[in-house]
Amino acid sequence: MLPSLGVPSGRRAAVVGALTFAGLAIAATASAHVTVSPTSLPQGSTAELTFKVPNEESSANTVSLQLQIPTDHPIAQVLAKPVPGWTIAVHTVKLAKPLTTDDGTFTTAVNEIDWTGGSIQPGQYQDFQVSVDPLPSDTTQLAFKAVQTYSNGDVVRWIDLSTSSNPNPDHPAPVLTLTPDSSGSATATATASAAPAAASTSASSSSSGNGLGIAGLVLGAIGAACGIAALLFVRKTRRSDTP
Repeated sequence: MLPSLGVPSGRRAAVVGALTFAGLAIAATASAHVTVSPTSLPQGSTAELTFKVPNEESSANTVSLQLQIPTDHPIAQVLAKPVPGWTIAVHTVKLAKPLTTDDGTFTTAVNEIDWTGGSIQPGQYQDFQVSVDPLPSDTTQLAFKAVQTYSNGDVVRWIDLSTSSNPNPDHPAPVLTLTPDSSGSATATATASAAPAAASTSASSSSSGNGLGIAGLVLGAIGAACGIAALLFVRKTRRSDTP
């Protein structure tokens, strides 16, 4: 703190502002990931998944999204909700082993959904919604890898998975956690099962992305607090030194 005694008050104020802005900028960048909501649902349930896609560019629009639907644990029925201004293409793959549910036996499954023709401008985001029925009962998580393309040709691949050595990758894939169905019934709906999870994630769209966002906010707050504390200390010191 002592070196700041000789720093003009205007410069000290500028430093405080810069620290605050830097911290908030870190938070905004860290939380701007493609995420899925809710983040957790019971195995075997039926639900509507919402994929939030933010535009991270300052001078280009997002013009397409490719969303991969995992087929190592296939979902029998996947439906994409129309989005005004966007064209939807649904791709399927033949399953090596037919999937049997209460609605029958399925030999194919959706493995990718593409949204094109629309535009997400800088500073905006778009929700893309998908109905799934039923969610797998033989796994504890599903990773929905996504590829985001911008009008300037930039491509961002949200495909990285958290590991013990890298728990917060730069471009994490949206991950849905599947929990055991404690009720013994696989009849959860988008409103019945997704709403509680969505409420619990209203302040955090994904565990990895928002962990970084919170860290950024904390850093910004600490920086601002340190700057303000320094300013107050200098003023108090000068008052005490004044005859």
